[in-house]
Amino acid sequence: MDVHSLARGALLLALFFAILLALSWPLGILLARVADGGRVRGFGWLRRAESGLYRAAGIEAEQGMDWKAYAAALLVFNAVGALVVYLLQRTQAWLPLNPQGLGNLSPDLAFNTAVSFVSNTNWQGYAGEQTMSYLTQMLALTCQNFFSAATGIAVVFALIRGFSARSAQSIGNFWVDLVRITLYVLLPLSLVFSLFLMGQGVIQNFSSYQQVQLVEPLTYAQAKSGEDGQPLKDAHGQPVMESVTTTTQTIAMGPVASQEAIKILGTNGGGFFNANSAHPYENPTPLSNLIQMVAIFLIPAGLCFAFGGLVGERRQGWAILAAMTVLFVVMAASVMMAEHQAHPALQALGVDQQASSLQSGGNMEGKETRFGIDASALFAAVTTAASCGAVNAMHDSLMPLGGAVPLILIQFGEVVFGGVGSGLYGMLVFAIMAVFIAGLMIGRTPEYLGKKIQAYEMKMTSIAILVTPVLVLAGTAIAVMLDAGQAAVANPGAHGFSEIMYAFSSAANNNGSAFAGLSANTPFYNCMLALAMWFGRFGVIVPVLAIAGSLAAKQRLQTTAGTMPTHGLMFVGLLIGVVVLVGVLNYVPALALGPIVEHLQLFAK
Repeated sequence: MDVHSLARGALLLALFFAILLALSWPLGILLARVADGGRVRGFGWLRRAESGLYRAAGIEAEQGMDWKAYAAALLVFNAVGALVVYLLQRTQAWLPLNPQGLGNLSPDLAFNTAVSFVSNTNWQGYAGEQTMSYLTQMLALTCQNFFSAATGIAVVFALIRGFSARSAQSIGNFWVDLVRITLYVLLPLSLVFSLFLMGQGVIQNFSSYQQVQLVEPLTYAQAKSGEDGQPLKDAHGQPVMESVTTTTQTIAMGPVASQEAIKILGTNGGGFFNANSAHPYENPTPLSNLIQMVAIFLIPAGLCFAFGGLVGERRQGWAILAAMTVLFVVMAASVMMAEHQAHPALQALGVDQQASSLQSGGNMEGKETRFGIDASALFAAVTTAASCGAVNAMHDSLMPLGGAVPLILIQFGEVVFGGVGSGLYGMLVFAIMAVFIAGLMIGRTPEYLGKKIQAYEMKMTSIAILVTPVLVLAGTAIAVMLDAGQAAVANPGAHGFSEIMYAFSSAANNNGSAFAGLSANTPFYNCMLALAMWFGRFGVIVPVLAIAGSLAAKQRLQTTAGTMPTHGLMFVGLLIGVVVLVGVLNYVPALALGPIVEHLQLFAK
């Protein structure tokens, strides 16, 4: 990586963070106001709609919930949401707004997709433009993008109330949090962002798909199908190929901008099209690419500022934000440097990388020429640091160490900014772990934000931290041992292992991106990954709410000379160390079998 490439990458990172901080600070003020239940300045006209929703649903807005009632309401709401999404997919062929006449989804794919969108994962085992009707895209998937994002923010609001409360039983009202977050935060932001995207060229219509004439005929090979519609195979079990010539191309249409906005802002990640944010109808220009990256981190960064305001000490929010930023900058720089490294196979062929990549050297495979290496590498880091899963390049085509960075960011628990709500409550769980370790070292009962951290909180913290590694490692082990798991791997060896581990890491940590070489739309993977997504989401949320309830019931202690400060550089370093240490202990042996081995094999040739 030469000096010019380094300068470009540093400038892009600096511009990215400058825009992010300028927008997330005022958003943090809005989020804090939404959390405390007061009137939101500038949105008085929505107050009447809010009250009307409470009356229609029979909700008493002033009535709080303890953590068990809050968790029960959250689980019931999301379970019902999963059922509705499942039924819509299974009946879309008979419903309106289906101009292409797309059929119903299979039971296993519908189950996987329903769990995926309800859990804020948005893993897609299908090509959206070939599978989902406009009604399903809007009523099932886009609505769940709002609801799953609001659920994550509601959980972190409940946890913050646990820290700021004084001997209280209530951690808020889930239904009130859900309504206020959706009305005052997600809907306005999505409306503004969707208008910006349409201005950049993202489409928004209900037109049928368009047939356009090609400039010249195209001949390609495809698998030949029998009368039953299944691919024909030869005596060796290989597909029988046939040559096809076409003179037209089908251009997919649809209400894309409205889904794209909440997909990005809610760190959902599910694309209207199979190519996701690499598709020019989802992400047309370098400017839209930059603002999409900012939008992914916007609410997670704003929640850090809201956290500081709600607990009465803004430095606490800055400390959490600093830890996230340091981890992210290191990882983003790592993937940029890895992708600026020339592929040795191309070097061996004498390919001039500088001429072929539009960059001064590097790996352009799987990347859009509209964005180049730096913007693609930064997007890969952003989308996996947050639990977004939107991609503007194919992660499967990254260099081995470049692909390891998104995988590691996911395996950190997606607390490096993370998903909306889930990133902050995940980082606060690590903060509890950090003060516990510090307390052991200095021989004091650990405290965080004036609340004693005792045995119950540590048990729930341990569960919240260990749920996802267990799901990832156990799921990967089962998949590599069974024929059904191995059959979906297109690239055997170390890279194939990475594809499987990435899939379970993405599912259990509710990311949704993938190494595309894994053919995951099979009954085995649809069911296994759905289980990982559900328990990876709610297996963490329930213990986090239990921590919130326990902390809320405790007195808030006064700061003394013996209290460990949790807003300085020492605590930031300790927090970073705990996040990295937990990730290393959980995943390094598995990483050694995947991207590390692949890197050594690639450069040893």
